[in-house]
Amino acid sequence: MEKDLKRIFVEKFGEEATGEYFAPGRINLIGEHTDYNGGYVFPASITIGTYGLAKKREDQKVRLYSENFPEKGIIEFDLSNLDYDKAHDWTNYPKGMVRFLKEAGYPIEQGFEVVYYGNIPNGAGLSSSASIELLTGVILRDLYDLEVAMLDLVKTGKKVENEFIGVNSGIMDQFAIGMGQKDHALLLDTNTLEYEVVPAEFGEYVVAIMNTNKRRELADSKYNERRSECEEALRRLQSELAIQTLGQLDEATFFAHTNLIADETLVKRAKHAVTENQRTLKAKEALQAGDLVAFGQLLNASHASLKEDYEVTGIELDTLVAAAQAHPSVLGARMTGAGFGGCAIALVKASDWEDFVANVSKQYLEKIGYATDIYQASIDDGARKLA
Repeated sequence: MEKDLKRIFVEKFGEEATGEYFAPGRINLIGEHTDYNGGYVFPASITIGTYGLAKKREDQKVRLYSENFPEKGIIEFDLSNLDYDKAHDWTNYPKGMVRFLKEAGYPIEQGFEVVYYGNIPNGAGLSSSASIELLTGVILRDLYDLEVAMLDLVKTGKKVENEFIGVNSGIMDQFAIGMGQKDHALLLDTNTLEYEVVPAEFGEYVVAIMNTNKRRELADSKYNERRSECEEALRRLQSELAIQTLGQLDEATFFAHTNLIADETLVKRAKHAVTENQRTLKAKEALQAGDLVAFGQLLNASHASLKEDYEVTGIELDTLVAAAQAHPSVLGARMTGAGFGGCAIALVKASDWEDFVANVSKQYLEKIGYATDIYQASIDDGARKLA
């Protein structure tokens, strides 16, 4: 693919690129719907991601092309007008990065050209938008010799999502993609941005990413609904407990005070937030101890909670996860991401990979009526310039 991109760059822009860059996608190993509840998440950057070839220009023009959207051609804008423009489609993500870095005082005085290509499946929930943002950040840092820390690029990416694109997302995606390390996961406290780098070495096991191939139409509306249900449960608990977030509660304290919530649905939502946060901390301990069996059991428990207490899975994810969990070479499986589509992950014995893929694919097709796509992903470094 690399050689193709070099050829494409010359075809589109008439000269060779001066640098090659990569930003991964991400998976969240465990810790789902905990971020906005003041809890921990446990993401890792993966070998699937977005590539970019770039070159600085002498004028003020920015010209961007994506091999994922060849029909859209080269999209062009000027450094003197960095406003959001619906007609500029996917390039609003890079444009937002340029705008906010310039507003922060970083000297980006000349335009540039980039060819982008991502192998992250569309709509899979592996965070292609954050991958484009951080890729653009490392390109700009390199082209213009910007003295900007990776954490500031991460925060800028989140700002682009929230203030430029208008998506009310947390910081996990950009953080995992920017700060990722090969063969490690990041235990991130979403309140403080304090994090711990934890070895994620799976030995004879590999991570399977199973795509439902169902776009997440319901995710946004249900996301806002779940968020407000958790806020209401928290408000009721605060009548007696001095807490700012559900993430501050351990299980014993929560179960001793469910009477304060006094609503069966709200109790279930808060129960997921509290128990999932504790599972995330236990998952870190399991990986540090090299106890993959315990880690797999936590993945299974996470999915059960997302299905029964948080109710964000749906038949497609449940079918994939059940098929994976039933396979003898799987230690654990769960949905990952917002839910109602997107992907699930499983920890599978590498030597049984082909049998696992055949089995899960067959069961999914029979029950759902269309195919799943299953990828093997390794945990890789974060956004970077390639040698």
